[in-house]
Amino acid sequence: MKMKAAVLYEIGKPVKVEEVTLDEPQANEVLVKVAATGVCHTDLHFIKGDMPQPLPVVLGHEGAGVVEKVGPGVATLKPGDHVIMMVAYSCGKCRYCVSGKPAMCAEWLGYHMMGTLPSMTKRLKRGDQELNHFFSQSSFAQYAVVHERTAIKIREDAPLDVVCLLGCGTSTGVGAVLNTAGLRAGESIAIFGCGGVGLSAVMAAKLAGAGKLIAVDTVDLKLQKAKELGADYVINAAQENPQQRIMEITGGGADYSVECIGNVNVMAQAFSSIQNAGKCVVAGMAPLGAMLTIAPYELLLGKTILGCVQGDIRASIDIPKYVDLFMAGKLPIDKLVTKRIKGLEHINEALDDLEHGKVARAVIQL
Repeated sequence: MKMKAAVLYEIGKPVKVEEVTLDEPQANEVLVKVAATGVCHTDLHFIKGDMPQPLPVVLGHEGAGVVEKVGPGVATLKPGDHVIMMVAYSCGKCRYCVSGKPAMCAEWLGYHMMGTLPSMTKRLKRGDQELNHFFSQSSFAQYAVVHERTAIKIREDAPLDVVCLLGCGTSTGVGAVLNTAGLRAGESIAIFGCGGVGLSAVMAAKLAGAGKLIAVDTVDLKLQKAKELGADYVINAAQENPQQRIMEITGGGADYSVECIGNVNVMAQAFSSIQNAGKCVVAGMAPLGAMLTIAPYELLLGKTILGCVQGDIRASIDIPKYVDLFMAGKLPIDKLVTKRIKGLEHINEALDDLEHGKVARAVIQL
């Protein structure tokens, strides 16, 4: 079928919206009519070349829509189902999947780096040229073919132009607090970076009953948004030392910190801001090859630094729960959406706004 999609041909260049061909879904795959897709900072990392990706590629990885067709063998979805497409596919068979850590699946990273679907094949073309899939999804398009385990069924009354953010950024922020950190009521937490991931972490910390909830950024507009979403304290790191201020607020360091930017200097700040025996979670994506420097003696004080993939969520279980929390008014994901764009034609504008901190999150409606 013919459709419009946003294609990246060269690193550092704008994406091009053009007509491409999408082949029919094959075994265990579904065709999804994309209703909305978030514009995530991860897309920018690949556009700028911070992370490797075979080109040309149809970008986008926070898609939500309606299943239009299913391929042979599909057992979990049917036409008409509303779904959120996840960035982390899980095979259901590897050691991580069977031990309850599907976000750590041993297979998905390889597919992503090769630009294929889990079948090791591609469905996208422009003329005779094959196009690569992005995170086995490519949701900057009117339609997407994905493996059925990538598409998570949700309730039909949830607005797709809001819950699409759970495909990557929001589930990462929420899961980093609830799953990876394991924040309990009354404990303190410092969240570094108040973009889409960080603000989602703020919402989750508020939901979990954080005792002292601290948000750190260098942009006052983002800090104001963090305050609106429940932060008890905000720190502008361009004006004061965040480690020192967090020590003052908490009386010795936060129980937890979460880094949501992907900046190694900020990761070091987040690690230094926790108390002895505290836990620092790194949820941000740093450029490939970047190195983190921390003081090893702090590890002797019982401090822990942990990585986080998509919030360590169990997508088929957690995503419907997060949607229910949003619909009940307990997880206000809608407040993250500060700009809605109709159609793909303004995709480069949305990416530019994101890079320059003009939006918390932009959503493209298709």
